Amino acid sequence: MVSTFSDLQRLLKSTGTSAVAWVGEAGGAYNSGRHLVTDAFVFSFWFLDQLGMAARFDTKSYCRQSLVGGNYGLLNTTTFQPNPDYYSALLWHRLMGTKVLAVTFSGTNKIRAYAHCARDSPGITLLLINLSGNATARVSVTAQGAAAAHAHRHRHDARKHGGGRKFRHVHVPGFAGGGEAAAGAVRHEYHLTPKDGDLTSQVVMLNGRALATDAAGNIPALEAVEVDAARPIAVTPYSIVFARVPHFSAPACRVDR
Repeated sequence: MVSTFSDLQRLLKSTGTSAVAWVGEAGGAYNSGRHLVTDAFVFSFWFLDQLGMAARFDTKSYCRQSLVGGNYGLLNTTTFQPNPDYYSALLWHRLMGTKVLAVTFSGTNKIRAYAHCARDSPGITLLLINLSGNATARVSVTAQGAAAAHAHRHRHDARKHGGGRKFRHVHVPGFAGGGEAAAGAVRHEYHLTPKDGDLTSQVVMLNGRALATDAAGNIPALEAVEVDAARPIAVTPYSIVFARVPHFSAPACRVDR
């Protein structure tokens, strides 16, 4: 799918047009989608990866298709309860700013990684999607200028400890030392998992708590957990993590308020 976005971006740049890219109709599956797939937790892997790629290649608008009676809307068409993708979209909207950072990820091809300047707050927000059903990825965030030093140090650590631990890194453009956390610094994490570990569940868990509207139809509070910023981000199998890193200093984010 990445070639679709990159080819369109290249075409628009080559023509010198003032036109911009939109995704005007995206449901992920034809013929009204599929119950317990396009309206279940599993579909957030596709949806958030799409949002990440679209933003990376300068797509200005992304419209989620929802026909009456279909199975790919953000709301259940019978109960009007939010489907899991609703909460994924809401967290994206609240946490990911409009400035997109070029990131690289090393250590495994099972992680999708995206980074933006944080919305309405200092630092950056990471989106990490674990497509592995077996392995927890422990991800360290480094400024790209410091990436080589981190890689050398961790290779040394791996040799020292017998090579038993695998290090994953997401490298984000930042000032030298801009990714280092001061003592006592915290980051805010939002871990999304399916209820009972069932990828076809229509109930999404945020940090272990099921998300559902109250009797009046109000959306629940989407509360983060605070984690020591010096620790790696633990992305469990088949899970999605938004991580807001307020201490990370990226040049592109200095005026993103």
